[in-house]
Amino acid sequence: MFTKFKKYSLLTLSLTILLSAVNAQKKPLFDGKTLSGWKIVAGKAPYSIENGMIVGAMVTGSPNSFLITEKEYGNFILELDVKLEGVETNSGVQTRSHIDPAGNKGAGLVYGRQMEIDPTPRAWTGGIYDEARRLWLYPLALNPAAQSAYKVEEFNHYKIECIGNEIKTWVNGIPTSYVIDTLDKTGFIGLQVHGIGTRSHLNGKKVYFKNIFIQTENLKPQAFPKANYVVNLTPNSLSAQEKNNGYKLLFDGKTNSGWIGAKTGAFPAKGWDISDGKINVLPSGGAESTNGGDIVTKEEFSAFDLSFEFKLTEGANSGVKYFVTLAEKTMGSAIGLEYQILDDTKHPDAKMGRDGNRTLASLYDLITAKKEARFLRPIGNWNNARLVVYPNNKVEHYLNGIKVLEYVRGSEEFRKLVAISKYKDWPNFGEAPKGRILLQDHGDKVSFRTIKIKKL
Repeated sequence: MFTKFKKYSLLTLSLTILLSAVNAQKKPLFDGKTLSGWKIVAGKAPYSIENGMIVGAMVTGSPNSFLITEKEYGNFILELDVKLEGVETNSGVQTRSHIDPAGNKGAGLVYGRQMEIDPTPRAWTGGIYDEARRLWLYPLALNPAAQSAYKVEEFNHYKIECIGNEIKTWVNGIPTSYVIDTLDKTGFIGLQVHGIGTRSHLNGKKVYFKNIFIQTENLKPQAFPKANYVVNLTPNSLSAQEKNNGYKLLFDGKTNSGWIGAKTGAFPAKGWDISDGKINVLPSGGAESTNGGDIVTKEEFSAFDLSFEFKLTEGANSGVKYFVTLAEKTMGSAIGLEYQILDDTKHPDAKMGRDGNRTLASLYDLITAKKEARFLRPIGNWNNARLVVYPNNKVEHYLNGIKVLEYVRGSEEFRKLVAISKYKDWPNFGEAPKGRILLQDHGDKVSFRTIKIKKL
């Protein structure tokens, strides 16, 4: 009996010592009494201290307000509890962020990565947003299983891990987002009170922050589920997590390895350029497949998860096609299902077709992408695309992490759409069991990079 008691006592003592050692590495960012080490910037929202908590209140007519640390941080693990009043409001936690003093008409403009707190039905809490810069990096559309983690009008526990180029977030212990980025090695931490514009009924709504702890030494990355999607913004690279999850690069950033001309069997001698980590369609007057011609992968794919970045020039047109068999004999571009790439504002194709089904990210001439302009990045900037084909023939198109359409290949609804499209004369269009991936030459300069695929 004494031996058992002694063993249990030693085990308890060991666990206590271990937990004490872990907790000793966490340092409070807030002393519970004052805002020492913090300052208010950008907006007009007041921050006060109530019952050992930082409390921010929303103010009509104010831009986003931030309480930021005076100190900057590089590698860290941050944990805190936050409660947000209402379901129409918004908040977030800035990490490795910065401020442009001249922004917001001299009031200051905060920019950098933010972990989102979103109580609305959209439910993107835990996603990563690039405040005042690149916008959404990891909306929770990329991880729908985590959208139920948030508890409305309760304190939610958040963990943000910034180690090296990797940023991971958890909400109430549930893994939410994983971004690998090349910007901002250091920066301040900020607590946001979001602007509410002229919505006077939200005036005075509060955000409560407490138990704010940071660890900056002896950092050990926490494992993320293998199957969770990773947004890797390092050009033409795969992380260990992505490799373990089965992804491979279709473009190595340097050569045309794995690609051939759609109609020649060899990579085009003109019309395409590989430089600075990009594969570029060169301009030739906007005609379809009249210069270098389309290029396709040597390999064929059936079910897959394909991601790529693209950059448009003004007025440009291109596309990424899939299930391209090359069996059809065409004068122009090869036949296949197409993720449309287009400058919707300045290319006339955006106004053709039916109900916008030739606009950016649409299934060309078949299904219109449902997207909001505020989630698009300007012409000349990189946009992220994702295209998923499941083994059951369900297909999804994403643009900058947001799902913009879905359909099922071979379904009755799909065939009805084909029957009223430009593809109506091609038997069993889009229903091939496998095919190649195609980058389109439409005579306009468009760049591609970070083309990666995982077989499903």
